[in-house]
Amino acid sequence: MGISVIKFPTSQRENKMTWFLLCVAALVGGYFIYGAFIEKIFGINENRQTPAYSKQDGVDYVPMSNKKVYLVQLLNIAGVGPIFGPIMGALYGPAAMLWIVLGCIFAGAVHDYFSGMLSIRNNGASVPTITGRYLGNGAKHFMNIFAIVLLLLVGVVFVSAPAGMITNLVNEQTGIDMSMTTMVVIIFAYYIIATIVPVDKIIGRFYPLFGALLIFMSVGLITAIAFSSEHTLLGDYEMSQMFTNMNPNDLPLWPALFITIACGAISGFHATQSPLMARCLQNEKNGRFVFYGAMIGEGIIALIWCALALSFFGSVEALSEAISTGGPGSVVYNSSIGLLGVFGGIIAFLGVVILPITSGDTAFRSSRLILAEYFNMDQKALRNRLLMALPLFVLGGILTQVDFGIIWRYFGFANQTTAVMMLWTASAYLLRHNKLHWVATVPAMFMTTVCITFILNNSQLGFGLSMMTSTITGLVAMLAITGYVIKKSKGKGETDLANEEDGRLETV
Repeated sequence: MGISVIKFPTSQRENKMTWFLLCVAALVGGYFIYGAFIEKIFGINENRQTPAYSKQDGVDYVPMSNKKVYLVQLLNIAGVGPIFGPIMGALYGPAAMLWIVLGCIFAGAVHDYFSGMLSIRNNGASVPTITGRYLGNGAKHFMNIFAIVLLLLVGVVFVSAPAGMITNLVNEQTGIDMSMTTMVVIIFAYYIIATIVPVDKIIGRFYPLFGALLIFMSVGLITAIAFSSEHTLLGDYEMSQMFTNMNPNDLPLWPALFITIACGAISGFHATQSPLMARCLQNEKNGRFVFYGAMIGEGIIALIWCALALSFFGSVEALSEAISTGGPGSVVYNSSIGLLGVFGGIIAFLGVVILPITSGDTAFRSSRLILAEYFNMDQKALRNRLLMALPLFVLGGILTQVDFGIIWRYFGFANQTTAVMMLWTASAYLLRHNKLHWVATVPAMFMTTVCITFILNNSQLGFGLSMMTSTITGLVAMLAITGYVIKKSKGKGETDLANEEDGRLETV
């Protein structure tokens, strides 16, 4: 496909570079300013023993260094979400970049911080147990089902996506007719091993290197586009279009954009991953760097890929054509090869392929641990780990036969609904302890409205109601849920706080 060369005056190129750098600076500033504010509201206790030590078992509860935990957390939460989502979101135009910045700072990073820190305060518990403690047993049972379904969808997406990308790369570069089924089997075999071995044997040992590769690849690609003579950063767009919906398929920005771009802005999948590293964190003071900071890192990666999609193809029409021809995976391949040449492009492309693989295995690992908590089954013995993991892989194998597009649509909605539940859990925790709950309640209110409006309006997944009816219903339901959580949770925290300080759990 030919790529049109678009030339801009120097001042316009500088304005677009300035806009991009301001977005990155806002994310970094969000970590130091708003992240510190969130940490202060939570109230860390540097003298409290973390589950990495209090429950150390050599399998899932293993103390690891701060940098290593950060890089593993970044890879665990990343997947293809901060790449495929922003590529699809770029169809709405530069407005997608605003959602990445604002969503990441005020919703996604807050969500990730509380999902990690509340797990630490609850002895490394998974998200359904945490939700049940602060929102009740009904919410716990709902989250057990929803989290397992989400993680299975994630596991399947993160098998199918890298398998397809690797197969296309091999076939394109070597002419070998590789079967995608073969690659699916290979990835599944790796997932089984990585899911059951101790966390420090594969994940803790190799994933920090992959995390460094991911950062290097993202910076390399955005640097290449910034100094390219053939492509202009942010393509054929004016600064005045930053708040304009430019989707060539006439898809509404509200609420679809906030479902399309999940990872990189806010993602419920992260709530299932943060407890994995909560079981390895050495001190609560490291929580902001690991949980809030990794989300900011993912936001920067999402921002880079959104900018690359807008820049490399020049217009949303050209981008839409590329996606319809080969999916977001082909966008990754074409832009990587086009900007860095064959060798550099393949390295960058493989860096992208690593992402879903490193998140897919931790998705199954999280599923194993959630089931183990539900059945109260200790995971130190290999037999018990296999007993929990193998049925999950059987179900995952069956789901790989379902069309990828269908799986992705359900994944998007399930992902954001999980995020809503985690945000309400954080809100309930803050309410119980008479802390500033609005930092979690406001994003919970927004995302609740998004999810309800989306499922009511969407004709493929939901009920196909009009946008007006769906939005009004979403707002009314959101207000009702807000009132319920505030009434149920306010002022019930003294006993909980004492138990947390002693490291004890209390059933709801």
